[in-house]
Amino acid sequence: MKKRLLTAAITLTIAAPLIAQEPPKGAPSPNEIVAGSAHDEWTGIAPEDLMVMTLAPDASGNPRQVVIQLMPAPFSEGWVDNIRNFARAGWYDNISVNRVQDNYVVQWGDPNYDNPEATGATKPLPQQLKVMGEESYTIAATPELFAKVLTDHGQESFSRVYAPMKSVRADRRPAKISDPYANAYAFYQGFPVGMGLVPGKGRRSTPLGPDIAWPVHCYGMVGVGRNYSPDTGSGAELYTVIGQAPRQLDRNIALVGRVIEGMANLSSLPRGKGELGFYADFETDKRTPILSVRIASDLPAKQQPRFEYLSSGSASFTKYADARANRRDPFYVAPAGGADICNIPVPIRRVAAD
Repeated sequence: MKKRLLTAAITLTIAAPLIAQEPPKGAPSPNEIVAGSAHDEWTGIAPEDLMVMTLAPDASGNPRQVVIQLMPAPFSEGWVDNIRNFARAGWYDNISVNRVQDNYVVQWGDPNYDNPEATGATKPLPQQLKVMGEESYTIAATPELFAKVLTDHGQESFSRVYAPMKSVRADRRPAKISDPYANAYAFYQGFPVGMGLVPGKGRRSTPLGPDIAWPVHCYGMVGVGRNYSPDTGSGAELYTVIGQAPRQLDRNIALVGRVIEGMANLSSLPRGKGELGFYADFETDKRTPILSVRIASDLPAKQQPRFEYLSSGSASFTKYADARANRRDPFYVAPAGGADICNIPVPIRRVAAD
């Protein structure tokens, strides 16, 4: 009895401060900065750019829905056009999630298409699908598209992307990004974008800035499944990233959007035991049926989801990005001095229909 009482006393002594402790005052957290942003710093997402995917209910009968924001032009235009075509033709209806590879991707499509575990006939594709070349994985980087970029020197205007900044204290340094995958980064209509030189062009970076830009593989990004090069995929198979950002896929595959709501309905699915995480022939019961996929603008007005994102050109976003790269709120001890582009997720929120 005494031992039990002693154990309980120790537990209470340890736990009590965690409950009663008041957070010390300090710099605002990223969430606090977003919460304090002005209404006019947010940009609405057009219903034409939203795709609503309804999965079969879970084992308890709870409805499951995933909302995807499609990539804005000029990125991946041909693939995005195809995806709208697939959705409006009803082709995505009654397909399934066929692959769940841990710390990598969830993939859905016709279970008999390009699936090493499949044996049945494939579903006929819609007419007038576009075929894109590999050059469409990137676009030309211009100052008209990207006014501001982020480099390992911090945020700069496009025309000075490679110019050095003055040395400042590490805990005061503006948000900066540096990694082996790109020379610079930007946000385009709320999407993270990498920037760099044309591979093999044979010149060093100049104050004129990068040549090309491309969307990057962050958590929740949606891409197009494909076969070996030169195949670039049509949009019949789509996947989303559910693990550490697989940035080696950048410029090697088309990214067409990102999951902005319902991500847990995909990331929590059981992992496949077949090759590459596909469901093996003895676990086909684990495939999650996709009942329907609709472009939001095609739904009745009252059923159209409404979302908006914090504009990357706003004052609040600049403060938010800096806070993500240099955490100064009370819990943190040492500001990191920089951030991975995928660690600055653009805030997105659902809003009322009115």
